[in-house]
Order: sequence, then C-alpha cells, then structure tokens
Amino acid sequence: MEIQLSPRFLNAVDRAIAQNKKISMITYVLGDLGETKLKYILSSILKKVNREDLMELMYTAAKELIVNSTKAAIKRIIFDELNLNINNAQDYEAGMIHFKSNLNERKFPSYKEKMKEAGHYVKIRCIYQPEQLTLEIRNNFPLIPIEAERIKEKFLHAKKYDNLFEFFMEHGDNTEGAGMGITMVEILLSQSGFDRRLFSIFSSDRSKETVAKVEVPLESISLAKTNPEQLLLD
Repeated sequence: MEIQLSPRFLNAVDRAIAQNKKISMITYVLGDLGETKLKYILSSILKKVNREDLMELMYTAAKELIVNSTKAAIKRIIFDELNLNINNAQDYEAGMIHFKSNLNERKFPSYKEKMKEAGHYVKIRCIYQPEQLTLEIRNNFPLIPIEAERIKEKFLHAKKYDNLFEFFMEHGDNTEGAGMGITMVEILLSQSGFDRRLFSIFSSDRSKETVAKVEVPLESISLAKTNPEQLLLD
C-alpha cells in the first residue's frame, strides 16, 4: 500500500526548495513513512537542480548512513541498560559482543521510544546550491576514541574494494561491524564517477555531535572542500 504524505509536509518541502532553503528532518528509527519523506525530499531537490540521475546514489547513501547513526544511538542505550561504561576498554568489548549478537534492523523499532527518552536522534540535512549537493546525517553525540579509531580503519579497509560483490565474497553474511555502510557509500560514489573522498565523517566533543557528510558536485568534480583523511576530529 502506497504511503500518502500529508499536504502540510509536501507544501513545506516545496516551499523550502522554491526558496533555496536547507531542508532538515529528524528521525529516531526510520520507518516506511520516514523513507517516503526522504525520497520526496531528495527527488524534489534533484529535480530542481536537474540531476535526477543521482537519486539512487543519494538515497542509498542516506539510508546506509541513517542505519549507521541509528545503530550508534542504540549502542549507547544498550550500554546504559547493561550498566557498562562505553569509554572503558573492557566494558566496550563486553558491550559490543552483546550489541552485535542481539541487534539487527528488525529490532530497531523497539528502540524508538528508548531513543526519545534518552534524547538521542538522527538528523538528516540536505544543503544544495547550483554547484553542489551536500547530504549530512547527524548524531547528537560525539564519537568516543575507540569508535573514531575503528572508523579510520573502516575507511582504509573500504579502499580494498571496487564493488560490493568483492566485499560480500570476503565477508559473507558477517557484515555487522565490518564497515558495510562506509564501504557501500564509497563504492557508490566511485561507481557514479565521483571521488571517494567526497564522503567524510566529522566528530566534535565541543559541539557534541557526529556528522557523516557526502558532498556531490553538480557541475564539475572538485576536491577542494574534502579532507584526505576522511575522518575529522575536533
């Protein structure tokens, strides 16, 4: 059954795009309604900038990064429930064993209310100009050091693969924690003719947030605003 979006939502998005405004959406666990809203936002923006060919790239990248961000929030809830200190190395390893063995996307909806209670959310923001479209997926908490280190490793690991078939052949079904989201986004960028370094992750203790960002040039490919390390810490 096709999901119908409310006239209020449609009008708000259409008006924002007509006025060249940034568009933001907050989610906890992205369900069917959220996916439909995300598709409408992205398709409307890409239609305006005459780059509808980028829909698969931007939508799939957004979905992968939203899933990663949701997992990061749920991870913190699980650690709190187990009374484990996420900043303690031993507690982190113990908590991750439980996290990996008990969590899959089918269980995400059961954490929606818990995310709200804990104040964790995922913010999706689209910024577009004639020369560039930027997709940001934000968590309202920073990475801890061990997470930052592992994300660096995943960026390096992702460079081994030119396509997802190679990645699945090596990892089989054991993709949880293997950098699937990062690898997916990098390969999608590469196969769409863009440089992988247009994807980066930024974490700031000062502003208490983590931002995964994909910056796609709409006219000519430029790396002037990218970071060669792809993981920025503040």
